[in-house]
Amino acid sequence: MTYLGIYAIAAIGFLLRIINLGLPKGLIFDEVYYVDGARDLLAYGVEVDGSQAEFIVHPPVGKWLIAAGIQIFGNDEFGWRISTAIAGVISIILIGLIAQRLFRSRFLTLLATFLATVDGLALVHSRTSLLDNFLTTFILAATYFFIRKNYLATAVFLGFALGTKWSAAYFIAIFGCIALYRAFTHHTGRDLIKPTLSRIAIFGFVPVAIYVTSWAGWFISDRGWGRDHSTNPIASFIYYHQQMLGFHTGLSEKHTYQAHPWTWLIQSRPTSFFYQSPKTCGADSCSQEVLAMGTPFLWWAGAIAVFVVAGFWIKSIIKRRMEPAATIIVVGMAAGYLPWFAFQDRTVFSFYSIIFQPFLIFAIVYCARWFISQNQRWGTIGSATFALLVFFNFLYFLPVFVGDVITYDAWFARMWLPSWI
Repeated sequence: MTYLGIYAIAAIGFLLRIINLGLPKGLIFDEVYYVDGARDLLAYGVEVDGSQAEFIVHPPVGKWLIAAGIQIFGNDEFGWRISTAIAGVISIILIGLIAQRLFRSRFLTLLATFLATVDGLALVHSRTSLLDNFLTTFILAATYFFIRKNYLATAVFLGFALGTKWSAAYFIAIFGCIALYRAFTHHTGRDLIKPTLSRIAIFGFVPVAIYVTSWAGWFISDRGWGRDHSTNPIASFIYYHQQMLGFHTGLSEKHTYQAHPWTWLIQSRPTSFFYQSPKTCGADSCSQEVLAMGTPFLWWAGAIAVFVVAGFWIKSIIKRRMEPAATIIVVGMAAGYLPWFAFQDRTVFSFYSIIFQPFLIFAIVYCARWFISQNQRWGTIGSATFALLVFFNFLYFLPVFVGDVITYDAWFARMWLPSWI
């Protein structure tokens, strides 16, 4: 019944993502880069700008997935976005499966799955052809197998994640270190050699091998950026990556919707992916927006829950009884969130927070489990009531998550904070 519930809730998530997926019309926000890249990959196997090589700053896996949607469903809005919609549904299912592994409770598993379904940030990502949703799905798949201690599968999905965005490297590092630590705590002497070497090879080689392979189109083609830097393609590949690294570390151009990582947890400066003022709502002034913002009640509660779980985790370390659920939550938040604080001058956006959104949900569920352990009846009622409040909060903001045309007054009423405008 638990798994049936997960898939039933995910089916609702599928409907939310698939209905009117072709709206808004045209390329919105960074779709202009990634859809164009996907089209180039289909046509040439590498990204180009007319007859010239094009400098791009993200690996190709996510764009190949967008390209698959275009190839199957057509070169239109639905075709551009269907792959990320499917990735969003898979993420909901994975959150449910991970919650079942962590909490071993039908109620808590379905609570996590439900909260994942009614988060606005996840919905917007699932209806917009960007890379971050693919990254999150791969990280969740890696987390699921990591919990099961299937390190090879973990490394494979981390490789796909790295081939989507470089920020997956932090998860590779932290999962690899934990896997190595587990080897040292479960083996001694000569018995330690094999698992140590195995885990170093798995986390050190497999993701890199998958990453390099994902660039096959660049290696095969002679049109890729930097391909002619050297007669040695490996040297050209390294040179190109040095340029990519320089771009990422040096990006400091001011942007209207940039947001410091300190503000991400409370979603105080969400990113507007699309806004226009049509004249089709039956009022003098109309609005249509796609706002990449988490459901406020969910994220505000999650911001508190994350610190509560961190406190429980520290307490468990002091008592030398590290609790798996708290560890996974802290690890996920650490790898997905904390590295951004190292780039104080870089231009960053709150929609990047989708990568740690699942762990924020797990933190809420962890706190719900604690309340239930204190008083099963009232803890369960309180958790269910919270889920209901999040649901109605989600419905209220749904028009600005999916780009519905509403009156300006209705739109403005949803701008609870001046920084949301």
